[in-house]
Amino acid sequence: MPQELRALAGDLSLAVVRMTRHLRGRRTSQVTLTQLSALATLAREGAMTPGTLAARERVQPPSMTRVVASLGDLGYVDRMPHPTDGRQIIVSLSAAGRQVIDDEVNAREAWLTEQLRGLDADQLVAMRTAVDIMSAIVNESE
Repeated sequence: MPQELRALAGDLSLAVVRMTRHLRGRRTSQVTLTQLSALATLAREGAMTPGTLAARERVQPPSMTRVVASLGDLGYVDRMPHPTDGRQIIVSLSAAGRQVIDDEVNAREAWLTEQLRGLDADQLVAMRTAVDIMSAIVNESE
């Protein structure tokens, strides 16, 4: 069984890498993947401090400070003073940042939807199960 698990792990890893390559090929913006991930977190979770964003993204705060600064320069995030701590700022997604996220999601989902159309009902059920399992694996490791 351990050899079978190792083979499955290798096959899964390769499939994920190839899927990621296809999805990256559909990117519509010029932001880096780190910037895009930060924007997606702000879109999903709302406004927060750069420190909280760094923790969510699992990067060091100085790195996130640079990411937030670059996103601010591009007009993709808004920075406001923290309501109770003058040393902090609150970062939120701007309208332009929302558009970047929407465009990226739409491009990826359009391609994936087209690929899923070619699957039969049993394959779609299996895909849903696989997505749920993969999500659980990722969530448990965080």
